[in-house]
Amino acid sequence: MSKPKGSKEAFFLAFFFICLAVFGALSFFKPWLPKLASDRTGIDRLFHTTLIMTGVVFVSVQSIVGYFIWRFSKEKNEKALYHPHDTKLEITWTVVTAIFLFALGGWGFKEWRSTMLQPPPKNAIMVEAIGQQFAWSFRYPSATGMFAKVDPNLISYKNPLGLDPKDESSKDNLYTKELYLPVNQPVVVRIRAMDVLHSFFLPNFRVKQDAVPGMTISTSFTPTQIGDFEIGCAQLCGAGHYTMRGMLHVMSVEDYQKKLDELRKPTKG
Repeated sequence: MSKPKGSKEAFFLAFFFICLAVFGALSFFKPWLPKLASDRTGIDRLFHTTLIMTGVVFVSVQSIVGYFIWRFSKEKNEKALYHPHDTKLEITWTVVTAIFLFALGGWGFKEWRSTMLQPPPKNAIMVEAIGQQFAWSFRYPSATGMFAKVDPNLISYKNPLGLDPKDESSKDNLYTKELYLPVNQPVVVRIRAMDVLHSFFLPNFRVKQDAVPGMTISTSFTPTQIGDFEIGCAQLCGAGHYTMRGMLHVMSVEDYQKKLDELRKPTKG
């Protein structure tokens, strides 16, 4: 049997595509995730580690396959030799792969538990986010930290949230169209929906939680950067879904308190 020969054409073609891929990655590389502005750093570490591990495996496997194609290419009239299987090798790579997958899965469960199942600090600021076609609105509790009861039958132009006037807290609940939060202070957001399924999405804070009609679901985080950030809806909620956006303003504690005091002042008309 003749000695396997390499294909220069295949080698140069593979080299060309590798150079093209490297050039594209270096020239057009952008951060995979938007700039982090909260305390959820573990989510970024998990995503980046997963990307690096799977990227190394992908490049390694494709490089080995390409090398074999180039190194052991034969003439058309030659018969290829092959081994049907290797039990030890197959068990080895299956076990190694399973170990890495279970490790990533365990890490992911740990991050999910720390962000979703841990009770918020007692000094956390409470705020409510309400989704409806096609806008977000927000409610702050009364001075005593209480949210007034709501009744869908009471919703009107003057009472957009359906607050129960018999509840004393309804007189002091603050209704806003934009969200204001202080920096470096833990926050608990109570999420509700008034019509269909929505999803409260803060890309810069690694927060995404469904808003389900008839349910109140809470999520907590701590803003760490002062600035203005976009609030999106991550669930298709109707024809105007693309317009459903809001704004989150993270400010100093002093500016935050001044803003709330300003919004609580009675207005004429």
